[in-house]
Amino acid sequence: MADPPVVDHWEHVRGRFRAWAASPDLRRRLRAHLHRLSPQEEMRVVAKSRETTTHFAWCLRDEPAEPFTFWLHEYKPQRDWRQGYADSIHNHRYHFCTTLLAGSYLHERFVARLAADGRSIQDTTLLRSTQAVEGDSGTMLAHEFHRIPKAADDTVTFLVKSRAVNPWSLSYDPDTGTSHRHVPVESRLEELTNAL
Repeated sequence: MADPPVVDHWEHVRGRFRAWAASPDLRRRLRAHLHRLSPQEEMRVVAKSRETTTHFAWCLRDEPAEPFTFWLHEYKPQRDWRQGYADSIHNHRYHFCTTLLAGSYLHERFVARLAADGRSIQDTTLLRSTQAVEGDSGTMLAHEFHRIPKAADDTVTFLVKSRAVNPWSLSYDPDTGTSHRHVPVESRLEELTNAL
């Protein structure tokens, strides 16, 4: 019998990640890894990375046959943030573990009440608000909701993400009561084809 997918035993992943993230030379090792990249590997990192409204998401490794992807998130100075998904109340299509390599941010966790069809958020309730600082680690499961409304300049995090466990994610703006469903573009090709 095959082992269950890694997303089915994320508690184990969380424990292993926390032990690894507690390494005192983690930043040095990540810096050394980036310095060792060949020009071809650098191009691959850049091609898979992207800019969001609040940070640059650097994809360090994404091999389709592997159960994880590895990322660095480089937060923009707060004055450069644009309103959007990252600072809204949202969930993700995947589970992830993260550790703060530098800086700090305000992390808020929420309970979300979903519509009956699960495609929108009707309202949210703040569970807790924590000031995360360098060295802190955390885990988010795909069904959990959070936001980072503030981050110190020069904040950098490292993330290990599972493969997608949901076909979309949701976001919610509590000021307007507006909910959005986010479907990744790569899953929409059939819809585009049918629309032509």
